[in-house]
Amino acid sequence: MKQIAVIGSTNVDLVSYIDRMPVGGETRPVSDFQIVTGGKGANQAVAASKLGGDVLFLTATGTDSFGEMCRSKLTGFGIRKEGLFTVEGATGSTCIVVEENGENRILINKAANGKLTSALADSMEAELAKSSLIVLQLEIPLETVYHLIEFGRRHAIPVLLNPAPAIPDLELEKVVQCDFFVPNQSELSLLIGRPLETMEEIVEAAKELIAKGLKHVIVTIGSRGALYVSAETNGAVQIPPVKVTAVDTTGAGDAFIGAFAECWVRTKDIRQSLERAVSYSAQSVTRKGTQEAYLTKEEFASAEEK
Repeated sequence: MKQIAVIGSTNVDLVSYIDRMPVGGETRPVSDFQIVTGGKGANQAVAASKLGGDVLFLTATGTDSFGEMCRSKLTGFGIRKEGLFTVEGATGSTCIVVEENGENRILINKAANGKLTSALADSMEAELAKSSLIVLQLEIPLETVYHLIEFGRRHAIPVLLNPAPAIPDLELEKVVQCDFFVPNQSELSLLIGRPLETMEEIVEAAKELIAKGLKHVIVTIGSRGALYVSAETNGAVQIPPVKVTAVDTTGAGDAFIGAFAECWVRTKDIRQSLERAVSYSAQSVTRKGTQEAYLTKEEFASAEEK
């Protein structure tokens, strides 16, 4: 089985479900509250693992009780222990508010995620070098992200970068070494520096990134599915959405990336991997939460048959 190396964040998510956001100075009741494990890196690793992928996950959690909780949950989802580093201090955390329509708002405290250094990653160099794909996000130090992009180039390992949370000063001369660049619509808008509303505007922005040297740009566009633009094709390919009733959209983009990674390392078929990722991410929003809500390989096969 081909190994997927995910290097990224682990958080404890404090999730409140409400009917609507309060206005300034207002207090609103919550209909439900959960404490669950999350983080973009962890979510993507768990999604790929639940679908049957062989996942090496490198992450940093703290010495607090939340760290113990996260490490236990990750291993329970099939993640191997050797990449789960423990660093002094608090574990990363997020406060998430989910409205009745499934839309969410998130506040994040990086904590231990900010201590996932290049040196820690290098301590796993021999194991990382066995990977068929490296998956990265931006909830860990940027220097670690750039270091691992270069690591992938030196070892001829394809790299997928999810530029989230988006930062406007991302260094494109380093990012262009990635094989797959996977922003959502709002992240692409921030990187390009202008609003993107229509499909034509999104296509044009993705083509601009291709012109700057990126090989494959995949834009997740929520209820409209996904868009794929490549240096190898003349146009753009839109992957249509799978219609579902959304309960909680938190982690849908991470489900997409985990599913894409698992399918691509197995098949090397980008179109098939995109279609599978759109379907899997759609299923992820039909239940509350992120990692707990992600379907296993068997559950997903059953859902697709319906």
